Amino acid sequence: MLREETIKGGQLGRPSGARFRTYERLKHYVGKIKGSLAERPDLEQVIDDIFAHPLRQAAADILNRQLRHHISDEELARLVIALREEDRLCIVHEDEHRKEPQIICSLGLPGKKE
Repeated sequence: MLREETIKGGQLGRPSGARFRTYERLKHYVGKIKGSLAERPDLEQVIDDIFAHPLRQAAADILNRQLRHHISDEELARLVIALREEDRLCIVHEDEHRKEPQIICSLGLPGKKE
């Protein structure tokens, strides 16, 4: 169950949206630079954040503008890493932490005696 919970994530939205396009481009870019000197370990965490959490409106506007101007994959990676470091990329609720799955069962619970 824990494995399935980690696999499930957020919805990326429309294929024309900033979140979807940014996620897809960064996944492609990470695959392209994997094993090279340009590899960025912090980029994987940014991609996970984009998948799991909605973008802030200001970040979506910035990304849409840059994607329209055909930003390179490397520049896009630098931009999203900078936005994340400044806590301007995604809306992350602090109370959203992964919980251990619990088994809830009413069997064996004593009933109210009168």
